[in-house]
Order: sequence, then C-alpha cells, then structure tokens
Amino acid sequence: MRAHAHVDERNFSAFLNVLLFLSLSLSPLDSELKTDSVCVVLLFPSSQALGPLRLFQASLLFSTIAVAVAIEYYQPEQIHLAYGDSPNDIVVTWTTYSNCDSVVEYGVGGFALKAEGSTTKFVDGGSEKRVMFIHRVTLKDLIPDAKYSMCNSGYHCGSVLGWSGVFWFKTPPDDESKWSPFLAVYGDMGNENAQSLARLQEEVQRGVYDAIIHVGDFAYDMDSDNARVGDEFMRQIETVAAYLPYMTCPGNHEQTYNFSNYRARFSMPGDTEGLWYSFNMGPIHFVSLTTEVYYNFNYGMKQLVKQYYWLENDLKEASIPENRLKRPWIITYGHRPMYCSNDDYDDCRQHSTFVRSGIPFLKWFGLEDLLYRYGVDLSIWAHEHSYERLWPVYDYKVLNGSTSEPYRNPRATVHIVTGSAGCSERTDPFIPAKPDWSAYRNSDYGYTRIKAWNGTHLYLEQISDDQDGQVIDNIWIIKDKHEAFSTKDNIDSPPLNWT
Repeated sequence: MRAHAHVDERNFSAFLNVLLFLSLSLSPLDSELKTDSVCVVLLFPSSQALGPLRLFQASLLFSTIAVAVAIEYYQPEQIHLAYGDSPNDIVVTWTTYSNCDSVVEYGVGGFALKAEGSTTKFVDGGSEKRVMFIHRVTLKDLIPDAKYSMCNSGYHCGSVLGWSGVFWFKTPPDDESKWSPFLAVYGDMGNENAQSLARLQEEVQRGVYDAIIHVGDFAYDMDSDNARVGDEFMRQIETVAAYLPYMTCPGNHEQTYNFSNYRARFSMPGDTEGLWYSFNMGPIHFVSLTTEVYYNFNYGMKQLVKQYYWLENDLKEASIPENRLKRPWIITYGHRPMYCSNDDYDDCRQHSTFVRSGIPFLKWFGLEDLLYRYGVDLSIWAHEHSYERLWPVYDYKVLNGSTSEPYRNPRATVHIVTGSAGCSERTDPFIPAKPDWSAYRNSDYGYTRIKAWNGTHLYLEQISDDQDGQVIDNIWIIKDKHEAFSTKDNIDSPPLNWT
C-alpha cells in the first residue's frame, strides 16, 4: 500500500496529530499486527518551508510507526511436507496472513522447476475470528532416489511478495522393494515442554529418517489463545517437518470447532481432510485412523460409520495376495489405544474400550476384529504419556509366536503405545501390577523408531530423551508369511445398511 501526504506549515499540526495517533495505536509490541508492506511518502516542499525542528518531530513519530507496520502478511511460515496420493508426490503446506499466490520453486541443481497450488482462507473459531491463509502445492512426478538438497537448490515456497528460506528433502527409490524406510513415531507433543524435539531436529537435519508419524495431540492445543498456540507449534515443528513428510492423525486435543485447526493446517492424502487415510512406503502399507469418532458425538455418528467401512475396504484391498506380496507389512496408527496399564481413568483401562469393542452394548464398529481378520501386523497408539509394548494380543489373550520367540510369526497384532514426546501435562505413571498382556513399560520422555528392513523383518526401538538418546527397548517382528490371523469368518460385523 502506498499513501501520499502533502505536508506544509499550514497542515503540519494536523499531520503531526495523525502521526501521534498512529504511533500510539500501532504499538510494535502488538504481536498480532499483521499488515501489508506500507509505504507512506511525505511530500515536503522544502526544509525551509517547515524548518528543521518540524522535520525532526515528524521523523521521530514516523519512525515509531514504521517499526510498528513493518511486519508483512506475505512471508511464508509453518512450512511442512506430507506424502501426496503417490509415493513420488510431495505436498508442501505453509501459512501466511494475507491472501497471495502459492508457489514452490524447486529442483536438483537449481530452481529449474516451479509448481503452483491453492490458497485457502481459514478463520479460527475463537472469539477473535483470526484469519490466516493456508497454501498447498503438490510436487508431482519427482525424480526417484534424489535429494532435493540445499547445495543443489532444494526448494523454497511463497510468492513474488515473499519467499521462505531454502529447505531440502529426499525421494524414495524407483524400486520400492529395495527400500527400507526408517521413521520416527510419537504422539502428544506440545509447544511447551516438547522435550524430544531438539533431538529430533538434530536427527532429521542429519537425514536420519525418511518420515515422521505424529499420532495425535498437537500443541496443547492448536485452537488455544485464538489459535496462536497452534501457530507457534507449527513454527516449532517446521525445523523437522519442512525436511521430510510429517504424517499425522487427530487426537482428543484437536476436537475443538470440529477439528478445524487440524483439518486446515495439515495436508494428508485422500479426501477426508486428514481424518483417515492410507499411504505406502516401500514394504509398508500405513493406515491412519481417527479414534475420536468413538468419543465425540457432538458432530453425529456418520463419521464413525464412514471410517469403519472405509477401513474395511482399505484392509481388504491391501490384503489381496498381489498387494500383500508387494507391501507385506500393514501398520495402523490412531490416537487412543485399545489397551494400556496406566494409572488413570482413560478408556483404555476399561475392558471393553470403545475403539476395541465398538459401540457399547451393540458392539458394533469395533476395530480389533478388523485388525485380526486382515492380519494387521502392528498398531501404534498414543494418548497415554508413556511408552508401552504389548505381547501379540487379541481380546486380552496373549498369542505369541512361541515361548522363546514371541514376536516371530505372532498370532495376533502387536500394539505399541508411544505418547511421551513431551507436553505441558508431563508423563503418566503405570499401575503397580503389570498385566499379563503387557511386555514392557516406561515413562521416560522419548519416541519410537521403526525400520522395515524387508518383507520379513520389522525392527522397533524406543529412545529415551531422559537418558540422552539411549535405546531402552527394542524388538524384531519376524514374519515368514503375512496373512489373516483367523481363517474363520466368525467375527460379527455391524449391519451393512446401518446409518
């Protein structure tokens, strides 16, 4: 915006009053002031016409205003990546506070390529109705097994009105059967006491991981303080999420305003605004779930039903022999666990948890039967601010592969709860007596690592940030064959015409 002011001795007093008003109104300490680039051109006839004192007075006040209005709408921030609908597609998402174009310049060996995308206005549901603009650009048909790195240009995003810094990412190999993806997985990270974040920043920027999965509960909470807490959290995770796909699912802390902050800020595959979806990485078929549909009926039960039948179809498709041969590992993740032994009153402490067993009394739409029927290898959960590894379990029955090798050809899904990345609510203790189905428990701050070495060997380990990155637990899941755990179709299903 450019404004012209013709100033002489006759209107100087009025002009000085306007400057004084602006300097008091537009305090540079107001962190919410977001303005366009402002240029006010003062057209003085001559220094003799006003005199040096008048010019000095005006310059003092105008410098105060200039500081206050220097913040721009257009500067990209909160940059993060996600997989698109194909493993060779990357979606770049960022935020500005003014409407502008969505452009990513990228390449190997220079910013030779440019992609354009969409800009969506998001109005937070809080009392201030704060406005921000979410930008999404999909980079399609990327070169396999390439590093779009800073030394080779990498990528930056924004528009002609403002660009981000330069970031980098790497793409999967052309032959995914030879890829052994390595991921960090955790839930329940806030922008206060995000204890694991510094270690993750260092590891991500060294190129240790191929992706991160955040299993619900962000920022604590993204809608807090009229979504300012969400803004700050997204700025914090940019230090990891701008360098690799940051895959997510919603938790209970995202439910305000019908999950609007979560749905607006993240860009997951599919058409459900990240509520549930699936994607592939090498030998793994990942399935992201929304456990909150079992606990938040403010918005009706339609989403619960839709997700259930979508999940069944997705698992059925993933279990077709040729698909299971190509991607033998099926791993699900959702926020609230089916099992836990924490010392609290959460639903996972109850025998018939909603996620596991389904709607009370009717027992419809429970997820454990689906996992069992389609041979899901691993289910990852969070919500409890601790780490817990279970034996292979179905309906509270331990179904180890054998006494000496419980995770070799297990006869049920293995469950991991990893919700201790760090947040304002601290960590959770456990009940003194460990249940028979629980194999290992720990309340240190930390996160989980997963590596699929091939179609038969999957490695998991838990990192303790309290113990300076020490591995405090690890297992190999070894499967000679991936198939349904039960060949009998004796599991009750909800009626197909239920609405």
